[in-house]
Amino acid sequence: MTITAKQIPIVNYLDLSAGRPALIATVCEQCDASYFGQRIACSRCGGRKFRPQRVADAGYVRSFTIIHRGAATIPTPYVSAVIVLDDGVAVKANVLGCPPDPDHVRLGMRVRLTTYVAGTDDSGTEAVAFGYTPIMEEASA
Repeated sequence: MTITAKQIPIVNYLDLSAGRPALIATVCEQCDASYFGQRIACSRCGGRKFRPQRVADAGYVRSFTIIHRGAATIPTPYVSAVIVLDDGVAVKANVLGCPPDPDHVRLGMRVRLTTYVAGTDDSGTEAVAFGYTPIMEEASA
């Protein structure tokens, strides 16, 4: 997705400014626990100092569910998953770009970060959301 000047991230940990979208974790300086969004204290060690850190763009599906009911404006079914990124950080996100059925989504499936426009306001500013798309496995030689 090409980033334009009239786009804003839908969550504060999605960075659209670096040329390619990235998720930025809040990492505890005392124990290295990673969180998304602002923290006052670390839930693992109680530490109160944090640093921002870009997380890996790719990972695998750790768990998933197929959602069949949602708000009237949300198309269903869709896949909601816990993704464990290559650096060990876990994030909850939707899996996009594959049919929402157990024949196409599997535990351990490799995925990569992607973004999409979730909505546009009256002035033309686009709200950008993130999800993960399957990484097509290269054919074996």
